Amino acid sequence: MHNIYLYILIMAAATYIIRMLPFTLFRKEIKNITFRSFLYYVPYVTLAVMTFPSILSATSSIWSGLAGFIVAIILAYHGGNLFKVSIGACIVVFLIEWII
Repeated sequence: MHNIYLYILIMAAATYIIRMLPFTLFRKEIKNITFRSFLYYVPYVTLAVMTFPSILSATSSIWSGLAGFIVAIILAYHGGNLFKVSIGACIVVFLIEWII
């Protein structure tokens, strides 16, 4: 039997515990530079891990998604703003899809 309220309660508890634990475990300021650096980059890594599979599967060919991803990385590395990076990646994906 599927009880939607039970699922919602479990997810709410899991979310609350994940957000509450850092406040209860770390009461003092974290002075370890390595650990602070790790905590600083966790959101970026999490976003990248969640986004990367979607980049490859959003197009009809994995190769066009990979080509767009590589172009986006190159443009972003060379200082391109968000608009230039996204337009460049879209153009490359379009061209690869059109060729293949």
